Amino acid sequence: MPARPARTPAAAPEADRVQLGLSLRGHRKLRQLTLKDLSGRSGVALSTLSKMELGQISVSYEKLAAVARALSLDVGQLLDARTAAPEPGAATPVVVWSEAGGAPAYSSGNYDYGALAAGFPGKRMTPMHGRIVARSRGQFPDFIRHAGQEFVIVLSGRVRIEFETGDSVEVGRHESAYFDSGVGHIYLSLGRSDAQVLVVMSE
Repeated sequence: MPARPARTPAAAPEADRVQLGLSLRGHRKLRQLTLKDLSGRSGVALSTLSKMELGQISVSYEKLAAVARALSLDVGQLLDARTAAPEPGAATPVVVWSEAGGAPAYSSGNYDYGALAAGFPGKRMTPMHGRIVARSRGQFPDFIRHAGQEFVIVLSGRVRIEFETGDSVEVGRHESAYFDSGVGHIYLSLGRSDAQVLVVMSE
């Protein structure tokens, strides 16, 4: 299996934003939607959508998910416009292979996301490989909320999940947590190194 090319920390987030912007614009144009139309459907501010398309800002998963739903896409498909979903209803099982190191990537500043199985048709779950960069609550403008439920297992490091209710839980390597994604939450890495997690979110 070929090794993944090294990414420079400074260049990677910018490249991710540009890729997302191109993908977003392509999907929006394909549906003949204006930015104003998409803003109305998604609830994401028109100015934010414009900056996303231009690759000027990073946004939270909450906003990515809202835009993806408005375009009838999975978050992974939004991150990588080149992904072609297999046709549903095939006579043989549909299996989508993916690799954490080669997944379509996006950085929000506090988390680095890698979308797994982006091309599976009609997904009811969104699996993501994540690197938790944030270390303190103050790094977030607000708690993150989105529809569905969330399962996380820590692959390396240690993570604290803080909720808007004031509750929190610490999750160590090979430990997991399952919760309602509609309750505001954030992930914080507790160690010297960034924690790595596998997160699965239901729609």
